[in-house]
Amino acid sequence: QVQLVESGGGLVQAGDSLRLSCLASGRTLIRYTMGWFRQTPGKERDLLAAIAYGAGKEYVADSVKGRFTISRDIRKNTVYLHMNNLEPEDTAIYYCAAKVVGEVDYGVWGQGTQVTVSS
Repeated sequence: QVQLVESGGGLVQAGDSLRLSCLASGRTLIRYTMGWFRQTPGKERDLLAAIAYGAGKEYVADSVKGRFTISRDIRKNTVYLHMNNLEPEDTAIYYCAAKVVGEVDYGVWGQGTQVTVSS
């Protein structure tokens, strides 16, 4: 079973950049797709970006395209979410998740990391 631990959240100002990290342990991620989601109170978790860990194929949601990117470091077993030009509307809890390539649902989740963007 894969375990995920997010880090890198915090309080920043509008226009700042932040990089979130998701460290995976327990199993090689080659057969997994890794995703970054965010959630605000009363709303569902939204998929922001995903990467097929083995192939490196990336997806970024239209809502954050141009500001957010996703990458991975295979040697460190870590996936990153790079966030630029942050806006107060980006304030949320950010989650890392994993699913086996080909599956529909993400079955493994991290504990989340809070990002707060002040205006």
